[in-house]
Amino acid sequence: MSEHVLVSLSSIVILGISAQWLAWKLRFPSILFLLIFGFVAGPVTGFLHPDELMGDLLLPFVSICVALILFEGGLTLSLKELREIGGVVFALISVGMAVTWGISSAAAHFVLGLNLPISVLLGAILVVTGPTVIGPLLRHIRPVGKVADVLKWEGITIDPIGALLAVLVFEAILVGEIQEAGTMVGLAIGKTILFGGLIGAFFAWILVFLLRRFWIPDFLQEVVTLSMVIGAFLLSDLLQSESGLFAVTLMGVVMANQKYTTVRHILEFKENLSVLIISVLFIVLSARLDLEVLTSLTLSSLLFLFILVLIARPASVFLSSFASSLDTKEKLFLSWMAPRGIVAAAVSSIFALRLRDVGVDQSEVLVPMTFIVIVGTVTIYGLTAPALARRLGVSQSNPQGILFIGAHSWVLEIAQVIKNKGFNVVVMDTNRTEVSRAKMRDLAAYYGSGLSEEVFDRVNLDGIGKMLAVTSNDEANSLAVLNFNEIFDRGDLFQLRPSDHGKKKKKDEEFSPAHLRGRYLFGEAIDYDYLSKR
Repeated sequence: MSEHVLVSLSSIVILGISAQWLAWKLRFPSILFLLIFGFVAGPVTGFLHPDELMGDLLLPFVSICVALILFEGGLTLSLKELREIGGVVFALISVGMAVTWGISSAAAHFVLGLNLPISVLLGAILVVTGPTVIGPLLRHIRPVGKVADVLKWEGITIDPIGALLAVLVFEAILVGEIQEAGTMVGLAIGKTILFGGLIGAFFAWILVFLLRRFWIPDFLQEVVTLSMVIGAFLLSDLLQSESGLFAVTLMGVVMANQKYTTVRHILEFKENLSVLIISVLFIVLSARLDLEVLTSLTLSSLLFLFILVLIARPASVFLSSFASSLDTKEKLFLSWMAPRGIVAAAVSSIFALRLRDVGVDQSEVLVPMTFIVIVGTVTIYGLTAPALARRLGVSQSNPQGILFIGAHSWVLEIAQVIKNKGFNVVVMDTNRTEVSRAKMRDLAAYYGSGLSEEVFDRVNLDGIGKMLAVTSNDEANSLAVLNFNEIFDRGDLFQLRPSDHGKKKKKDEEFSPAHLRGRYLFGEAIDYDYLSKR
């Protein structure tokens, strides 16, 4: 028995990471490969049985994992971005959510033939979008203007709100009486905002207090943060059911926007942890699918999917943004970007189990229908959104600006000349003094490492089409090239020749393999030392 458990747990991790690697290799959303791997390992072959493997631990495990994902999402949100897009984001997570809920609930009732309570619950589950899917798509599309920030904020903030909505509908189904349910819903909303808000802000303040006074050693900071996130989630959930997701999201936002201590290293740790969590969750949840229920679904399921994509999403966007500063092209692109992800999958799985235990009819349809929507929306948007963005002119079809990794004096002189020619220029360095000098020249400059994935969220790359790694460290230059290979073409990634290249008198390919570096800048005799002496 113990060997079977060990094999199953190991297989879940191996399958998840393998799916992530394959998705990276093929440049396609990882969620599709995760679902396929889990589906094959579960209902198709019968190799994995998550319910037997985890038993009563399954639901708490899923809930904690979703909480960690939303905390990591909150860490990426900057309140400065809301100055221009705050109105649109608020409308999308209020008016837009209500529109999506109404249309999807009606479609579930009339198209899928579900009873009214289950239809309303399915509609509530499907109001959330998938930030873990949207993020990689936006990096690939690289939209200009406000749409990227709008989608990022919507995807992260609507998840706890949508989860709360689904919980309220679920509780109303169990209560049954309309008047009693209405009172309960109003009370639950107030308690969620009160307890979730206070607990999220309080735990963030405690963590900042401890970090600011260096009461937590460096090697414990990430795990202490992890434990405090779980603690905030647990305490909030005990005081008000399902308010924990709101608490941890708010905790992440507060941590990201305070000025007392840096949280970059925590964000990097959470990014790596989220990859593992998402991989494991999707394998586990897709392995739980019922093959018989899936095969019993008819063409009405596809019609329901198309209603969500072609009617519900465009209606929610245009009704939410009619008085905003977004132009028609930006609204059209927003209308074509609403993939569902891990939160929808997790919430549907949790409620399906609870409803099954109390004997609610048609509850077995929740999970397979949600997964059909996840697969369908990710496939549709993943394949068509890049082409639509180019067609609408909201993506950067041929950007000619330059990102410099390194901000030495001679780099700033080159960057200044390029900017004066009318091209966008961005400079990044881990030396605060060099970054300050760049800002004094009125250059867009950021403090940070070109090796971190955080740069994709922090740095505005509008109009940037090329990356030049020009630090004094050849290994750092090569690693920066590999990092930015995700959003730039190989032909647009450049780095300086190593300083000892000429002394060793080796060919470029022998000194550093071409697939592990960028294109070399300038002639063979020109390296960092040469330029620094000019």
